[in-house]
Amino acid sequence: MKQAARAPRVPFWLRWLIPVVLVVGWVAIAGVGGPTFGRLDEVSSNDQATFLPAGAEATEAREWQQKFQDSGEVPAVVVIESSSTLTHSQLGATADLKASIEDLRVGSTVVGPVPSQDGKAVQFIVSVAAAEPADAVEELRREVRAGAPDGTQTFVTGPAGLAADLTGAFAGIDGILLLVALAAVFIILLVVYRSLLLPFIVLLTSVFALCAAILLVFGMAKAGWIQLNGQSQGILSILVIGAATDYALLYVARFREALEHTANRTAAAITAWRASFEPILASGAAVAIALLCLLFSDLNSNKALGPVAAAGIVCSLFAALTLLPAFAALLGRAAFWPFRPKLQPEDAREPELVTGLEGQRGLWRAAGTLVSRRPRSVWVASVLLLVVASAGVMQLKANGVPQTAVILSASNAVDGQDALARHFDAGSGSPVVIVSSQATAGEVLEAVKAVDGVGAAYLLAEGSVPITGAPGSPARPAVRDGRVLINATLDFAADSDAAEQAVSAMRNSVTQADPGALVGGVTATALDTNTTAQRDLATIIPVVLAVILVILMLLLRSVLAPVLLVASVVLSYAAAMGVSALVFNHVFGFPGADATVPLFGFVFLVALGVDYNIFLMSRVREESLKHGTRPGILRGLGVTGGVITSAGVVLAATFAALGVIPIMFLVQLAFIVAFGVLLDTVLVRSLLVPALAYDLGPRIWWPGKLARREPQETTKAAEVAEAGVR
Repeated sequence: MKQAARAPRVPFWLRWLIPVVLVVGWVAIAGVGGPTFGRLDEVSSNDQATFLPAGAEATEAREWQQKFQDSGEVPAVVVIESSSTLTHSQLGATADLKASIEDLRVGSTVVGPVPSQDGKAVQFIVSVAAAEPADAVEELRREVRAGAPDGTQTFVTGPAGLAADLTGAFAGIDGILLLVALAAVFIILLVVYRSLLLPFIVLLTSVFALCAAILLVFGMAKAGWIQLNGQSQGILSILVIGAATDYALLYVARFREALEHTANRTAAAITAWRASFEPILASGAAVAIALLCLLFSDLNSNKALGPVAAAGIVCSLFAALTLLPAFAALLGRAAFWPFRPKLQPEDAREPELVTGLEGQRGLWRAAGTLVSRRPRSVWVASVLLLVVASAGVMQLKANGVPQTAVILSASNAVDGQDALARHFDAGSGSPVVIVSSQATAGEVLEAVKAVDGVGAAYLLAEGSVPITGAPGSPARPAVRDGRVLINATLDFAADSDAAEQAVSAMRNSVTQADPGALVGGVTATALDTNTTAQRDLATIIPVVLAVILVILMLLLRSVLAPVLLVASVVLSYAAAMGVSALVFNHVFGFPGADATVPLFGFVFLVALGVDYNIFLMSRVREESLKHGTRPGILRGLGVTGGVITSAGVVLAATFAALGVIPIMFLVQLAFIVAFGVLLDTVLVRSLLVPALAYDLGPRIWWPGKLARREPQETTKAAEVAEAGVR
């Protein structure tokens, strides 16, 4: 056989200079971005203020509340509990403990000790500086343990305690998360490529992309453009590693193909870049723009994640289109050692396709044969399977979970909330905050007290001291701009459904006394968050779908194909959520799901799922231009099947790594995205989409030129495929 002719000599600047400059440039970025990874805590906060609904009543109430608290402190509740009635000696020890707590100076006030009615516990309300609540709470816990009476258990809970434990759940997890994700990707790449060097090249591309993303995110957070929290940090690492690896897999596949047809490594790198540029760019743009649609959310946590994640995708895109081609140009076939691609004979370059199955072997030939023989049966069966899986959505309880259920690891604050509910009003330490005008304060206070479930309610004087009317209590309330503050303690745990119902009733009641009154606090924030999250679903989902539809139309030069592809992604998302709901309820035993889980699941699954649509259909279109639509579909399925499957497994593995963070929201998101990506890869992209496209034939490209170019496909391909001729 005649060997391929040598490629023309490539100039030195293109063969060596540009690749070396690109690699050195990315090494410099990594050299700066790597150390910045450890500095993200400087611009990150897990304060609940970063999660609040931007325009909700609870947020406005919190802003007024801060005017009454010049120090910006948050309350911590110290609970000392005994299995039997506390003795006089033990009660005396708790009284002495107050002085020790005050000496810590973690905040401005210490209220207590307040004994419980059953005599088995006492509590303190301690103001904690909001700037460093985790350190202050840990110091407070040590002091309380040391000074508590013998035979008692101690807890530090309340908003400050829960915030500290939430911060602790994220502490040090970035490094572990990154190592788990990289190890999973490395093992998968070893299996896929059977090469010792290529997995390191791909991982370096991903890690350097992450370093660039960290620099970009750090700069934006430092400038105050975005709010960064532990949740966003964890998702950023996973998203960049997964996306950069996916883009790298697509480029490497085209690079391997190019090396089979040219002996020049630089020419092969350029050919692969040209072939993969459009799908990688379209994929990255679709995902980044979809993530930026989170800016339309009224939840601060969603708004914060959108730009952070989009920055990660942009850096992944640039790394895959610059650094990886530079590595490829420098290493050539050596990158695939010991299984280097062989140069094919010149007459083997462009096989004539009849069915589209020529030259294919193994699993993807079998899949192509099935699709070509029974296309309608395949796509109908796939749709029915997804519809059945989607039925589980009815069991999804995405209306929020108790704050004490958010942390899945051991938590002193969570245990403290249980102890608090056993001995005191369950809402102690997390009061409902009512802001009213000074003129109507009396009427509002009476309206609050009349609400079922309110254990106590009182006006606040300077220093957040309650006005109870008892001897020695202040007589005049604190006033800010004609407004006063009222605290109400509920009989229910602040994060319970009963508490949310009480807050809803309270809002209806107080607005009758003062139409401008605001009801806030922990419970009101949870209620407003759930309401806002439901509204965001209706707002953001249509925007994301529209963005993806437009990008697919531009890429495929078609209307019908993008509409069907988007419909397949939405159906795949519904099926993933349905199965996830069953797993959460009956396998993991979760009490529910955060209200933002459906939205985050949608954005990630639809935006990332469109990657595989783009990888598949861009290649199908390329092959259809050469060989016709139906042969092009089978050819595209065969040459991209391994790449898409590998990309799906990599992305699923990286998102599954989020499960190491003991936060319910992230564990649920990890399962939804990992399962959904695998479902999309194995069923939707391998069977449903190819079978539907094959059944429609050239009509799939309507109204593009490709549909008119093939008004009537030759019957030869269909006859050969139907007969199963090899």
